[in-house]
Amino acid sequence: MKRPDEMLFYVGTYSSAEHPSVYLCGLNPGSGEMRIIRGTAGIENPSYITLNRAENVLYAANEKDDGEVSAFTVDPETKELSLLGSRRTEGGAPCYVSVSPEGDYVFVSNYSGGNVNAFPVKEDGSLGEMSSQVRHAGKGFRQDRQEAPHPHSVTPASSGRRVLVCDLGIDRIVSYFYENGELARHHEAVLPKGAGPRHLVFHPSGKWLYCANELNCTVTIFAVGGQSGELEVLGHLSTLPEQYAAGSGDTAADIHISACGRFLYVSNRGHDSIVLFHIDESSGLPKAMDWQSTGGRVPRNFAIAGDMLLAANQNSGNITSFTIDGENGRLIPTGYELEVPSPVCIAPLK
Repeated sequence: MKRPDEMLFYVGTYSSAEHPSVYLCGLNPGSGEMRIIRGTAGIENPSYITLNRAENVLYAANEKDDGEVSAFTVDPETKELSLLGSRRTEGGAPCYVSVSPEGDYVFVSNYSGGNVNAFPVKEDGSLGEMSSQVRHAGKGFRQDRQEAPHPHSVTPASSGRRVLVCDLGIDRIVSYFYENGELARHHEAVLPKGAGPRHLVFHPSGKWLYCANELNCTVTIFAVGGQSGELEVLGHLSTLPEQYAAGSGDTAADIHISACGRFLYVSNRGHDSIVLFHIDESSGLPKAMDWQSTGGRVPRNFAIAGDMLLAANQNSGNITSFTIDGENGRLIPTGYELEVPSPVCIAPLK
């Protein structure tokens, strides 16, 4: 049961369907101490999870060769998950799932399948039959990682019925309108060769967008065009310290922005850190200020939960907690960690 003043969050992992793969956990927001409350089995490799706005349904991308997306009801009292059902994505290794701001569609990107799906949401939160699918074509600069399209995320804009797809394989962010469940290509932004766009985040003002590029460990900053939503490149910044000699194991992963819009964070695998950028309020341009060790190996994902940040270290099997300094955004380790097998996505409850 939930303890008084405890914050709750779900964790998606790499696990077989026979074992718990999504965990409900508790966080003490005063100390940073965490605990596992219960695990839910029944689906394989829920490597990305997200909640709808009402937080009564959780969606999971099941990262496997024959990809699926699953929906769970969330018990209003206990927060226990109950499987509503799953839909095939017709692509391999689905790695990202998102919900439209209106809650009427769910979107999935399939890394090895090269395709992006839209599914209508039924009244109970379960998914209807796929309403639209697009497949990307082409290849990128790096033969080892960009031999084909690899859509790594699909992020809805806050308005305008648009989604933006980061395609690591072709160095593009592709924008689609969606209307009546149909995805229609609108615009694409070109990244530097070998950048490998992975995840993106909008500034709370809606004026800027920041993209974490996995392969060259950079952040690209875009200005967002008013009604059109077209993207204009403003610059690129490294996510690694200037004096650090990056190797083949160094890749950027996740990206998030503080609610106030002043602090931008990106996780680095290999360097095993989270970099803090301060965002200029007039230009939107970030400046690297600090790097904080995540206290584990391969921080694939992290989440901001109130005044704390939780980092999921995939290869060391632990989640670490940090207090966010409200004045400067710096991450202060709480000294607490939680052992979870292969944690790869954190979805906090509000």
